Amino acid sequence: MSMLARILAWLLALTLVALPLAAVLAGWMAPERWPLRRLEVSAEYRHVSDEQIRAVVAARVGRGYFDTDAGVIGAALAALPWVDQVKVYKRWPDRIEVRLFEHQAVAHWGQDRMLSDQGVLFRVPLPDESQGLPRLVGPDERASEVLAFFEQARTQLRDAGLVPVGARLSRRGGWTLQLDNSASIVIGRSPDPQARLARLARVLPQLMAGAPRTFERIDLRYTNGLAIAWVAPVAAARAGGPAG
Repeated sequence: MSMLARILAWLLALTLVALPLAAVLAGWMAPERWPLRRLEVSAEYRHVSDEQIRAVVAARVGRGYFDTDAGVIGAALAALPWVDQVKVYKRWPDRIEVRLFEHQAVAHWGQDRMLSDQGVLFRVPLPDESQGLPRLVGPDERASEVLAFFEQARTQLRDAGLVPVGARLSRRGGWTLQLDNSASIVIGRSPDPQARLARLARVLPQLMAGAPRTFERIDLRYTNGLAIAWVAPVAAARAGGPAG
């Protein structure tokens, strides 16, 4: 038998073996043969609901184990508001496992974003739902700096009875604090804004002693002093409502 005939004979034999094997494998791996029946969620979340997770997974599960793409499911879950990290695994023979973690918000940022404890800015549909968090504004690349400044300012002013609820850093580098009584503290541009706040914390109790008044604005943009805009007595009385 010639070499060519031998090669053809081997190819024919392999084909006769491979075709039935391929048919068996095709049937064994058919999508509908191994349907996914279970979803297990391991997550730490408050804003994402079980219903959201299940709806996203259900919309992207294939007919069975082999034609379901865990990456597609993971990308869809990662696009949900508040989601920080997500991993999706297929577990043989019929299980999808989801591990999901939310951002931990520490502040509002601008109009419609939040700042996480990892310094990540993320967008949420209803930012006002996170009550009690400070409201910060500034260049995105300096978000962590603005948060650090706010935290230090809150500590510095505590003994003076002032409660900051927000901070702003302008593009030109000027700092402003917003207080819980709607008053503001203008710190301005300074290489050491904390030094100006420390000066305020020292002198304000003396200015307020004896005859407490309400201020609407404190300006610290002075070398050796400060300026206070007091609320007019009439306006202060109106703000307090009618007596009796």
